[in-house]
Amino acid sequence: MELRRQFGMLFLGTCAAVSLARADAVAAGNNRLYVTGTLLVYDTETGEDTPPGEIVVEDIDAFRALLKAHPDVTEVQLHSGGGSVYASSEIAWIVTDYGLDTTVQGECVSACVDIFLAGARRQMTLGSKIGFHRRSWSPESVESYYDDLRESRGWDTPFVFGSWIYEDTQREMHDYLKYMVERGVEPGFAIQTLQMDSGDEWYPSRRKLVAAGVLRDKTP
Repeated sequence: MELRRQFGMLFLGTCAAVSLARADAVAAGNNRLYVTGTLLVYDTETGEDTPPGEIVVEDIDAFRALLKAHPDVTEVQLHSGGGSVYASSEIAWIVTDYGLDTTVQGECVSACVDIFLAGARRQMTLGSKIGFHRRSWSPESVESYYDDLRESRGWDTPFVFGSWIYEDTQREMHDYLKYMVERGVEPGFAIQTLQMDSGDEWYPSRRKLVAAGVLRDKTP
């Protein structure tokens, strides 16, 4: 939603440092984002005891900086349970602009899928999986957003805000489905991804992912 695009996420500044353990790898954060050879690895799950264990806004600049520093990168390897919708959409735009391929190594769920679908060629290693669910927003976050912006937005009552959020949600769902179809996903499959609640993900089989155009070996 527009509201989530504007809702900043806190924690951790970005950094880029040469990793002595990886001769040609540049790490950002705690080995969550680095380059090795022609592969940019984006892994928010490994070593998740060191936050953040999800996609965050700070990753956008780190992602872009790594690509500028390593022009030979051709592929992004993903392992993430999701996170910020705004951050994932921005990173997806970068992946598309650079014409990169994407691969899932482990698990790619929720907002991570937006980044994966940005890939020209899209693959998933054996034993990996891709998960889908409806986007959600906690009551606490909705209340906080309303309290922070109600004066500037003219939301005199929660009912006015409720009317706005109802319309904005429909716009977001339209944009989400449009993005999936534009990235080559079969429309019926795209609609089906909205059936599951957050926390109750749908993990289609490899065969279904190939048939639906989620996985593809060739650039269209």
